[in-house]
Amino acid sequence: MSDIGQRAASVELCERAAVAAESRMLVDGKLVAAASGAEFDNVSPATGRRLGSTAAADEIDMRRAIDAARRAFDESDWSTNRELRKRCLRQLQSALESEKEELRTELIAEVGCPVMTTQLAQLDWPLADALRYPERLIDEFEWERVLDGGGLFGDRNVRTVVKEPVGVVAAITPSNFPIEVILNKLGPALAAGNTVVLKPDPNTPWNATRLGRLVAEHTDIPPGVLNVVTTPSNEVAGLLGTDPRVDMISFTGSTTVGKLLARNSADTMKRTFLELGGKSALIVLDDADPAKVIPGAVGVCVHAGQACAATTRMLVHTSLFDDLVTAVTAAFAAVTVGDPALPQTLVGPLISAAQKRRVLDAYAQARQDGAEITTGGGEVVGLPDDLAGGHYVQPTVIVGVDNTAAIAREEVFGPVVVMLPFADDDEAVRIANDSAYGLAGAVVSASSERAMAVARRVRTGAIGVNGGMYYGADAPFGGYKSSGWGRQCGIEGFQQYLETKTVGSRKPRGA
Repeated sequence: MSDIGQRAASVELCERAAVAAESRMLVDGKLVAAASGAEFDNVSPATGRRLGSTAAADEIDMRRAIDAARRAFDESDWSTNRELRKRCLRQLQSALESEKEELRTELIAEVGCPVMTTQLAQLDWPLADALRYPERLIDEFEWERVLDGGGLFGDRNVRTVVKEPVGVVAAITPSNFPIEVILNKLGPALAAGNTVVLKPDPNTPWNATRLGRLVAEHTDIPPGVLNVVTTPSNEVAGLLGTDPRVDMISFTGSTTVGKLLARNSADTMKRTFLELGGKSALIVLDDADPAKVIPGAVGVCVHAGQACAATTRMLVHTSLFDDLVTAVTAAFAAVTVGDPALPQTLVGPLISAAQKRRVLDAYAQARQDGAEITTGGGEVVGLPDDLAGGHYVQPTVIVGVDNTAAIAREEVFGPVVVMLPFADDDEAVRIANDSAYGLAGAVVSASSERAMAVARRVRTGAIGVNGGMYYGADAPFGGYKSSGWGRQCGIEGFQQYLETKTVGSRKPRGA
């Protein structure tokens, strides 16, 4: 971290990002300002200063984008021309790679994510396979299958099961890992033959508008197939859930907003994919090596804890509990917090002042509930002057509460872990499953078989065993319970963007 009074690295990086930013939306194949000319500010989480502006769509702009997507699906050959879709996805992949470093700078500037995270899930990982995997599926997927004889008319009847695109997809994406989520939605949605209206989070619009520009300038994607609409208005965004021309909602974000979208889209019977919040458990069994647990525990701090899959409940066997509390506390206290543009930074800022207030309120509520905060619990002090307006909080370890406390039940979206003891494997599973959520998790044990047995009993959509990684464009990801409906990525994620039609036909006599 820079010394106080020196110019923070993020200031220069933000200036470079602003010069290269795209403020326009992509609607019906054209890069356009809002019809009203309105714009909204894009603010750096690291400094609290304005980066620049982005087109602020109103109802007219959103309906134009929906109309363009509907027309492109109904009137173009996008939904049936698989060769065109493959070519366009390859073009988009090449275009993104050509501006990879500019995109990296932009993500650090507007997301506030540390440099090291862009080498992982923020950028490098999804860029490697989020478009390539579904592009391969265009050739490999079984688009049609014939059922063997039988049926009402025996062998004279032929039944064919056909997979077809859903139609117009509204892709609504979050601020924490924006390009990762965008690419993992667009890849399968477009490869399956759908058209898309993409509505990025207003806190992080530029990565999406850059993608829109790349589509317009470097691909043969027909007008209306992909539209990028930026708006700070919840009312304008809400049109995607109520307009009957939209066939599917693909949403990643909070459980509260996901439930609202599900309710609002019910009248028009939209298909909904909802990848929502989590309160995932890291289970440390009594035979675990404590030294191997610390990296997973500290992983909660990456990107200031703004990850839905973060294991923010750490369940530790009583025999290891006190020693691990001491070790995890020391590890959290040693975490580098500060300027996300510096390579050594693990924890950068939260996305907004409002999110900072929510995290600090959660710390305060934990204290009121009788918790002990062994490290952290407040704002970061001693930052460079240029970062004084940023949204930084301390990595925090909380003990002294049970699983009924708010800090153990509610998603905080900050760099905080609550540590809870358990007596045996059955109690660990019970505590892990005693949650409204079921998104992710982890188990650590000296025995792979034992860890796997516990993992199979945890009601969650993804779980790591002894450091195993479940991430990848070919691996379905999503949650149980209030963590959502459906899956992103994998065959399951691809099929989510498809309808199923069964066709019965009669064989001619003598055939």
